Amino acid sequence: MSLDIIIDINKVNIFQGDNLILSDVTFNVSKGEFVYIIGRVGSGKTSIIKTINAELPLKSGNVMVAGYNLETIKKKQIPFLRRKMGIVFQDFQLLSDRNIYDNLAFVLRATGWKNKKDINERIVEVLERVDLNYKGYKMPHQISGGEQQRVVIARALLNNPDIILADEPTGNLDPETSEDILELLLEISNSGRAVIMATHNYTLLKKFPARTLKCEKGKTTEVDHTSEIDFTALMD
Repeated sequence: MSLDIIIDINKVNIFQGDNLILSDVTFNVSKGEFVYIIGRVGSGKTSIIKTINAELPLKSGNVMVAGYNLETIKKKQIPFLRRKMGIVFQDFQLLSDRNIYDNLAFVLRATGWKNKKDINERIVEVLERVDLNYKGYKMPHQISGGEQQRVVIARALLNNPDIILADEPTGNLDPETSEDILELLLEISNSGRAVIMATHNYTLLKKFPARTLKCEKGKTTEVDHTSEIDFTALMD
């Protein structure tokens, strides 16, 4: 396996409970690579993300993520695996009872940060990274949906992960804000992190082309960008 490969999935059957969702999934992702996963709702996009972060147990095949073998990983190792990745959700999942700064501080403390000065410096860094330098004192409901998603990306970056997993990150956003968020994720990828984005926003995919995996009829296939993607066939 190449040193640059950060995610290596080989002949994996992905299940939700006893239901086989995807069979014989095989692909790898290198450091700094941006990859779309596309397909209809229920086609298995989120299941791939949940397999990578060890939320769905591996029943067959082999998965290596950031140096961890998910076939043999022990339960107590999973939190350490997850620190190597940041998760960006469609529905933000911010704590509504505390401001933006305290949302981020909560995550740092939960992952072992103790020094107040270090915590403060890291929060300032990630808020600057997502252009929200002066919004730390605001409550989540006081900022726009696009700004809330930027906070979620800041939260995903807190522990300097190797991988960002973004599950429909523009699903609740208007087109212009969606473009802003995608441009931010592409910048993050260019800084050396692997970014995997599950989406069915094909307007974005056409405007910002990148390597694309398609989930369809229980299989994943790589889309050839020299040919036109049939977006209508994938619409929900």
